Amino acid sequence: MQSSLKLVDCIIEVHDARIPLSGRNPLFQETLGLKPHVLVLNKMDLADLKEQQKIIQHLEGEGLKNVVFTNCLQGENVKQIIPTVTGLVGSSCRYHRGESLEYCAMVIGIPNVGKSSLINALRRQHLRKGKATRVGGEPGITRAVMSRIQVCERPLMFLLDTPGVLAPRIESVEMGLKLALCGTVLDHLVGEETLADYLLYTLNRHQLFGYVRHYGLGGACDDIASVLKQVAVRLGKTQKVKVLTGTGDVNVIQPNYPAAARDFLQTFRRGLLGPVMLDRDVLQRSPVAEP
Repeated sequence: MQSSLKLVDCIIEVHDARIPLSGRNPLFQETLGLKPHVLVLNKMDLADLKEQQKIIQHLEGEGLKNVVFTNCLQGENVKQIIPTVTGLVGSSCRYHRGESLEYCAMVIGIPNVGKSSLINALRRQHLRKGKATRVGGEPGITRAVMSRIQVCERPLMFLLDTPGVLAPRIESVEMGLKLALCGTVLDHLVGEETLADYLLYTLNRHQLFGYVRHYGLGGACDDIASVLKQVAVRLGKTQKVKVLTGTGDVNVIQPNYPAAARDFLQTFRRGLLGPVMLDRDVLQRSPVAEP
């Protein structure tokens, strides 16, 4: 990524709108330096953005003045990105790219936040063309810095797609769990039942009881084993287990807890449990800037 920097006028960093204030890789800012920077907070349809203004103020306090909220799958707000990039590049020094008539931006971010989806959405909007890069609902689909992909004719603009890069050290367990809930880390590295437990804790803490309605539960509950048992029974996700007794083997039907946890996580990620703001705790701690 660093070796491609001299070909680039602007950095477009894509991040998940459900964790706008945590989990971004701090090394991006250090290594990618002085290039104009746009932060695209994608998956806004899955995020609870009641406090959007407070999020923007917090990011401005960190020096991020150009923030765009998008939903790349539906193309929402994607049209703001190219004018933002051209305006930023036009008002900055392009160094040795001053002679170049076209614009080139590098798309960066942690895994599975929608970098490739953003490129495809821009191509759909501006060139009426489809997919140029593979996408998938799990981290690690893009594995190398890709060649330049055209996304616009007027102005002529190319983007470089890059693999998702997580920070080498995640600063807290809770931040790691937030990142994993958003699918930036493969589930099995954390454990699906551990993640499901953190999800249940988060939903209850924020008083988001969509899971009770979705699964037809009797009421809100903070015991993950009890919830997963009810989910498994409701979805018919059970398994036969042999139990040794004094009189021989007995087949017992048990809930399939890992399958229930998987369904709970996938249902959340598809937005079926309602929009959520995982960084609400960070927002509440942050001082609001005086107008």
